[in-house]
Amino acid sequence: MVDVTGHLGMALLFAAPAWLIWGRRVALAFVAFTLGTAMLPDVDLVLQQYLPITHHGVTHSLLFVFLVSILVGVVAAKWLTAWLNDHRWIRSTEISAETVFVFATGGLLLGGVSHLFADILSAPDIAPPIKPFWPIYSEPIIVDVVYYDSPLWNFGLLAVAVGLHLVLARRERYPIETRYRIGTRTAADERQYSATSEE
Repeated sequence: MVDVTGHLGMALLFAAPAWLIWGRRVALAFVAFTLGTAMLPDVDLVLQQYLPITHHGVTHSLLFVFLVSILVGVVAAKWLTAWLNDHRWIRSTEISAETVFVFATGGLLLGGVSHLFADILSAPDIAPPIKPFWPIYSEPIIVDVVYYDSPLWNFGLLAVAVGLHLVLARRERYPIETRYRIGTRTAADERQYSATSEE
């Protein structure tokens, strides 16, 4: 495992494609959400106080990350879609439940998978190796090229990732046209938004 700095840097690298899918403000929100979920597999450090689980156990599997991501995506789509559409700061004609699902599921999935990938690169230095393909393949996967406490890897990775995001954020190109875009107001929608916000 790398330290928290390394996990955040890896999550930033995994979240970089957001700039191609979402507009700037939504991409920034997506990147922040992915950063917030980067430590998801380490929930076992809390759960092991209440459940008979170990660190780098079941929560460090693709199955766990995938199931939690889908569950949170479904809950977000059901309960947050109307709330998001009611907030003018989003500035979108309409956000579909499908888009909310993709945003929430994608952020959790990228954050969680980036954590597993970083742990594969660095385990087992101070923690047991992870078994990311459990229960299909129960053997640990170890690459072990990064030492946990290495400032070069942890802060270097974070610096490179932040630099990449700064470059992507400054690009003038528009994101790829997908049905998951948010903030795609037409000129008429923008006029109506401006009129209602002045009232």
